[in-house]
Amino acid sequence: MRITAAEWKAFGQLREISRSERTEKLVNQLVQLWESSVRATHHFLTEQDIQNIRPIVKEVLQTIGILVVAFEDDTPVGFMCMQGQKIEALFLAPAYMGKGIGKRLIRLAIYTYKVLYVDVNEQNVKAESIYRHLGFETFRRDAVDDQGNPFPILRMKLNYPL
Repeated sequence: MRITAAEWKAFGQLREISRSERTEKLVNQLVQLWESSVRATHHFLTEQDIQNIRPIVKEVLQTIGILVVAFEDDTPVGFMCMQGQKIEALFLAPAYMGKGIGKRLIRLAIYTYKVLYVDVNEQNVKAESIYRHLGFETFRRDAVDDQGNPFPILRMKLNYPL
C-alpha cells in the first residue's frame, strides 16, 4: 500500500494529542463528534445505548494511550484512539465521511503506530468494508461486544506484514 503525495500532505491535519493537552473543551468536542458519528452510522443502537456509552467514550478519550485528532482549521472533524497494536476507536463527523480522512487515519495507524488489529461492529458494514479495503481481515467473530451487549463484533487483523 502506497501513500500518495496528497495523502502525505494531509497528514499535517492529523495531530497526536497528549493526555496533558486533552482539555475539557476538546474532550467535550470529541464526545459530541462521536455522538453525531454514531447517530449517522450505528443505526442498531438505541437512544439508551448511546446515553449508556457516552461516559465510557469520555473516559477513554481522557485516558487512552494514543489519541490522534483530525482537524480542519482548529475544529476537530475526526479522531482515532489506539492502545498497543490496536485501533480502539475511529470516528468522523458525518460531513467529513467519505472524504478520505478515515483512510488517512488508518494508514497513519498502520505505518506510524504499527497497528495490526481493530474490532468492528458487524452491523457497521461501511466500516468493515473500509478496513477490508485497507488490508484487514476477520479472524474471529464474537456475538457480543466487550461490555456484553448483543452487538456482534468482528475481530480483524492486518493481513500483510509492515
